[in-house]
This record gives sequence, C-alpha cells and structure tokens, in this order.
Amino acid sequence: MTTMTATQATLEIDQSRLWDALMVMAEIGKTERGGSGRLTLTELDKQARQLFIRWCEEIGCTVTVDRIGNLFARREGKRPDLEPIAFGSHLDTQPKGGRFDGVLGVLAGLEVLRTLHEHDIVTERPLLLVNWTNEEGSRFAPAMVASGVYAGEFTHDYILSRTDRDGVTFAEALRKIGFEGDAAIGEPSFARFFELHIEQGPVLEEEALDIGVVTGVQGMRWYDITFTGQAVHAGTTPLSYRNDALCAASRLIDSLTQHALTHDPDAKVTFGELTIPSSSRNVAPGEVRLTVDLRHTSTEKLDALEIAYFDKLAEAGETYGVMIDQTCIWDSPVVAFNDDNIASVEASAKAHGFGYKKMMSGAGHDAVYISKIKPTSMIFVPCLKGISHNEAEYSSPEQCAKGAQVLCDVVVEHANRV
Repeated sequence: MTTMTATQATLEIDQSRLWDALMVMAEIGKTERGGSGRLTLTELDKQARQLFIRWCEEIGCTVTVDRIGNLFARREGKRPDLEPIAFGSHLDTQPKGGRFDGVLGVLAGLEVLRTLHEHDIVTERPLLLVNWTNEEGSRFAPAMVASGVYAGEFTHDYILSRTDRDGVTFAEALRKIGFEGDAAIGEPSFARFFELHIEQGPVLEEEALDIGVVTGVQGMRWYDITFTGQAVHAGTTPLSYRNDALCAASRLIDSLTQHALTHDPDAKVTFGELTIPSSSRNVAPGEVRLTVDLRHTSTEKLDALEIAYFDKLAEAGETYGVMIDQTCIWDSPVVAFNDDNIASVEASAKAHGFGYKKMMSGAGHDAVYISKIKPTSMIFVPCLKGISHNEAEYSSPEQCAKGAQVLCDVVVEHANRV
C-alpha cells in the first residue's frame, strides 16, 4: 500500500457505486411511496446495521459496537497510535422518511473507504466511519441521544430508560436486536468529525448551489405538555361551563404561531404531536397531550421565543380553566462549528468549482453533540424542494456524489496531517 499526501491528486469517488449502495439500503424498510421506514432498534434497523457491517468488513475494516449500539468501522492507518479522523451519520429514519436523511452521510463515508481500498491507499491516521444510534428521536425521544451520551451530554442510564409509545425501553429494544456492544461509552476516541447530510431545506436548490458549508446549528428546545380539564357531554354542557383541554391546546398553537409570524419571522415553532386519550366525537376532551418544538439561530431570540411560549401557555390555561403540566425534554443550544474544519470544506468545494455558500443548519444532527468534544463541521447537499422527513425526499446521484467528493477530500486531508 502507498501513502497518500495532501499534495497528490484528489481521489475521485465512484458516483454509480455510491448510488447503488443508497438504493440497496433503501430496500430495507421501503415504504409504499418509495421512502424508508426504519425506526431505530427495530428488526429493520438490525438488517441495515448488518448490511453496513458486511460492507465495511468486505474492505478490511474492523467494526466495534459500544454499549448503546453506536457502530464504529475502523480502517487502519500508517500510524495506528494516532487518533482517527471520524465521519458518518445515521441509518435510522422517520416512520415514513426518505432514502437520504442520515443514510447519505453513512454510505458516502463507506464510499470514501471503498475508494481508498480500490486504489490501495493508506492514510497516515486511521479512519473511523460511524453510525450513530437513534438520531431521529422518532421512536425514543429526544433526538441525537446516542451521540449525546457519547459526548457526555446524557447519562448511560438515561438513554437506557427512554421508552417508546408502546412502553418498550431503549435497553429492551437494544438487547432484542443484539446490538448492545462491549465498547465503553466514549470509545473509540477520534481526533475530529465530519458529517455529510442533505440540507433538508430549500436554500441550496433555490440558489442553484452544490454544497452547503455548514458553520453551525440553530438552537432547539422541546417541550411535552399535558392540558387537563374536564371531559363532558357534547350535547348537555354549555360552552361557557366547559374546561376544554383541546381548546386550550388550540389557543396555544394559534397564538404562539401568530406571535412568531408577527414578531420574528426567523423563529420556528412546531407542534408535531397532539394526542387526545380516550377521544370521542361527542365528548369535549378532558385531557390533551402536545409537543412543542422551538428553534432559532440566535440564543437571545430563542430565549425571547421561549418567554413568549410561557406567556401564551399560561394564557391558554387561564382562558379555558385547565391545568398545565409541562416538561422540557431537550435543550440544544446554538452551536458554532470548528473553523479549521469549515475552511477545509470550503477549500474543497472551491477547488472542484462547486457552487457553495456558508450556512447554518436548521435541523439538529449528531454533529451538534460531537462538536462539544471534538473539532466538527458538516457538509450539505441540496434536496428536491427542500423536502425531508418525507417519502418524497430526493437528492440526485450527481448531488450526492459532489457531497461525497468533498467529504473524501477533507477526510483524506486531515487523515494525512500528523
């Protein structure tokens, strides 16, 4: 094997091979409308993990699994004593998600390893391709919890105790699919981290750009709310006598949304889940459960949005005479990525003549938590109409390949820095 230096010609990834890998993986959990449905720690997730491991081992990588199911595929370097350069994303999806969210980052990383293997090239530092567990948070909330545990933001016991809607704990699901590994939390260690991802928004496509050089991630706060009023008969109880939990929830949804639209168009407010236990068409709901997602690129403005949320929530409870129980289950602050990583991504895009721009991420990613402990940055590629978390999610073979090429460039560059 030969040693590649930063001055040698750029290795070219194989666009067709990358696309084939994406399409093969998409067959696991394929949905009716051509998307992907691989909830974390399910049998389908197990199949995706097994395929990933097989592909990595076929090119000589060794794969380790930590105690919360994170997968680490290591390709040895000339200097095994040095910390690896890590890169990756996640294989789990939304219930009816797309074929690229997260998966592109993992399989583009695989393509980087395949390209090096094909050319019989070894870098100075080892390389580490990572599949983080439960990035989506759609089965076990909060999102990105496994990378958060790795980074020390959550405890091991906390993640094991999280439950899905059926009351199954994370620990039970992990054991059932056989991916409770032996590696200690926080191992293996690495020097820095890169994550390739689809943008999940419309900016790159609208501006006809190839690459997003991601400088950071906006802050996010998630709340779970329970409104408790009194369930009463729809035909016998006058409106003025009711303590309608759904009306209180509706008041909050409308008033906070209108507040954001009026006072801060850059604020993002989402009410993604609404549940009425024991609902009936002729009963005014006595209990309603609601989730709230607040986001902003500015910490100060996120604080202001949260204050408005508290005010509107109290107002809704008072107006309809219902009790309120709320819990903040996730607080992810605004993140700034590493300048050196960012510069490498920008330099690669520029060298290839790719159109690019620096931008903040509106969505959360595993890179958020990893950035707290290691130099980190992200690479975005466009997706059709900005659609994501949806079966219609799409990035073209060419777009995926350009992102993978930039990933390859920066990984090899830093892997040859000693």
